[in-house]
Amino acid sequence: MNILGISAFYHDSAACLVQDGEITAAAQEERFTRKKHDFEFPKNAAQFCLASNGLTQADLDYVVFYDKPVLKFERLLETYLTTAPKGFTSYAKALPMWLKHKLWIPDTIRNELEYEGEILFTEHHQSHAGSAFYPSPFQEAAILTIDGVGEWTTNSLGVGNGNRFEITKDIKFPHSLGLLYSAFTYYTGFKVNSGEYKVMGLAPYGEPKYTQQIYDHLIDLKEDGSFHLNLKYFNYMSGLTMTNDEFAELFGGPRRKPETPLSQREMDLARSIQEVVEETMLRQARFLHRDTGLENLCLAGGVALNCVGNGRVLREGPFKNIWIQPAAGDAGGALGAALCVWYGYLENGREATGGRDFQKGSYLGPHFEADEIATELDELGAVYRKLDEPALMTETADLLSNEKVIGWFQGRMEFGPRALGARSIIGDARSTEMQTKMNLKIKSRESFRPFAPAVLREEVGRYFELDAESPYMLLVAPVKEEIRKPMTAEQEQLFGIQKLKIPRSEIPAVTHVDYSARVQTVTEETNPRFHRLLTEFREKTGCGVLVNTSFNVRGEPIVCTPADAYACFMRTEMDCLVVGDFLMLKEEQPKWQEKDNWREKYELD
Repeated sequence: MNILGISAFYHDSAACLVQDGEITAAAQEERFTRKKHDFEFPKNAAQFCLASNGLTQADLDYVVFYDKPVLKFERLLETYLTTAPKGFTSYAKALPMWLKHKLWIPDTIRNELEYEGEILFTEHHQSHAGSAFYPSPFQEAAILTIDGVGEWTTNSLGVGNGNRFEITKDIKFPHSLGLLYSAFTYYTGFKVNSGEYKVMGLAPYGEPKYTQQIYDHLIDLKEDGSFHLNLKYFNYMSGLTMTNDEFAELFGGPRRKPETPLSQREMDLARSIQEVVEETMLRQARFLHRDTGLENLCLAGGVALNCVGNGRVLREGPFKNIWIQPAAGDAGGALGAALCVWYGYLENGREATGGRDFQKGSYLGPHFEADEIATELDELGAVYRKLDEPALMTETADLLSNEKVIGWFQGRMEFGPRALGARSIIGDARSTEMQTKMNLKIKSRESFRPFAPAVLREEVGRYFELDAESPYMLLVAPVKEEIRKPMTAEQEQLFGIQKLKIPRSEIPAVTHVDYSARVQTVTEETNPRFHRLLTEFREKTGCGVLVNTSFNVRGEPIVCTPADAYACFMRTEMDCLVVGDFLMLKEEQPKWQEKDNWREKYELD
């Protein structure tokens, strides 16, 4: 039984293949087209899912779309009628896309995939809930989904058991925790639907000066975690922006213009909204626990990528175990929709033991054999050495210990927004210069943003206040007191970004200004080669932690192919590149030249 899940036309389009209940392939369309957050129909991702498993369209039993477009269009119309004539500009801008694509999903699927079989639809938060519960290691669990908006639902609570789940409560548009966070993303000068994690990273530099203002004016938060927004401060129902003049007046001035310097106000705003979101997540988790009596919690939806909130739910919430879908946003809806067909629609059995999840480490994308890698590198004129694994591990660990920054390309590409040691840029976490070097010289991104540690699972307790696996980099935990470096009284008086370059622990490159870290635990079972590298590095240096960030530069998707990796390597100040068994040093490479056919193929600029 072959089921293809599709998400498309909003942001982060993706495809996922489920075969007899097993997730065998999944990828976002952006990785193939090289258009970040590509929302077009995921034709390339779908073709990969089929081809990598030796299938054609004729082998598919079902194609399932991750939401119900007619219900979404109903929301668009009803919102326009509610706000008319004020909302006409927004409505007029959205209408052409609806008339061209979004209302004709079955026709689009048939045309794009040349598919003649049955097409099914799930509701948006049903897809999120399915992506949260079905791949989890739990036979029974509470379910929490939070995002901007699906058809009408923005936030749902439910319970799963075996092969079934039920959504028991929800909150509907226009009241949305995701849209509230996006309003502050917009107001602090970042891009909605992609800059929310920047707000989360900025928050520790600020103070929660505006938290009470948010509670007093923007959100009426109840003890059970339900809430209403005060819509007079927002513009997303009727306009083309998230906030309005009243919002600006409430917080003391206009929004920050993108790319202009950050002020203390933006840092304080980020800290304030982050605290409100965390408190809402905690109250909903407590209510779910009281309501269900269960010890396991599953999360999905874009807000479930808020790993600081997730960490607090794990540490302070009542649930014993939590599991978060690594592709928690819309991309994961393709996976959830496919699993909803297998378990819910077709009523197949499901048995989870509480051990490993069914997501395979989220290594579900393309992989390349040695001869394919060599062919791509040769076409680009790359100078490389092919090494056996012991030599590769030893030399790579040596380079890392000498503070070299390495592009690390191994095995199957990750599904979801996080690089997990398959398409990663890695470095020495002990280095005091690594964060600045990676941010400014490699990633070309804001200097304030923290980097995540990849740590051997068996050593996580040595470095972090975390007694659980965190394979998908979705939990923030405090750095252990024993390895912290306390600030002097003079340093304590510094504000905001002034604190950035003060080493805070024995692993300063991955310790944020509040002594926290977004942890990825690495096991031999899910990523044996990355585990071996970490082990080799530990044996050489005594440290079982590496900096791990996604293999891309600002504005581009994570690399997919060896050619993508080499281009990114040559266009940045990375020192080394490891692709499979092939090692490349920057100083040995020919001068990089952009070529017209290359730019056309990979859309580089």
